[in-house]
Amino acid sequence: MRRLLLTENITADGRIEMLDEWFDPSPDGTIQDWLGQVQLRGASSDAILLGRQTFEDFRGHWPQHTDEPAGAYLDPVQKYVVSSSMTDPQWRNSTVLSGDPVDEVQRLKDGDGGDIVLTGSITLAHAVLGAGLVDEIRLLVHPAVQGRGKALVDEGGSLPDLELLESKSFRSGVALLRYAVTGG
Repeated sequence: MRRLLLTENITADGRIEMLDEWFDPSPDGTIQDWLGQVQLRGASSDAILLGRQTFEDFRGHWPQHTDEPAGAYLDPVQKYVVSSSMTDPQWRNSTVLSGDPVDEVQRLKDGDGGDIVLTGSITLAHAVLGAGLVDEIRLLVHPAVQGRGKALVDEGGSLPDLELLESKSFRSGVALLRYAVTGG
């Protein structure tokens, strides 16, 4: 069975909805640092899972930036976009999943292949967390307090039991926290 790795940029007060200017995906930013290090260690993922809005944001940026580590990873990797309205993803190696999101993700996990990374995609993240489908949570905690916006866990929801696997800080002040999901 494939593992589902939830990777989110998050503020120090737990917000993943980017309402302010606290996230920087530039070549000097943390995401580039981290992706480069993950690639050097041999990333285990061979697919990325996105909700429609995040997919459209990525599609509008990364195909034109394949000279950067994130773009070099995202352009050729198999991409799955969960959407009830999209029919043509218009990005190579992309597949639209139009059924029930939880069922679609379970089918992906039951299939062959490496790990699947879900990033951004707040509504989808809430659904798969709530359904117990996430195997690992990777948080890139930014040194910012937003005070509003959607959080990692949906209103009224709760996080599963977690075990810290790794913590690391970057020159930008961002901290990586990797957790194994150990229970409900």
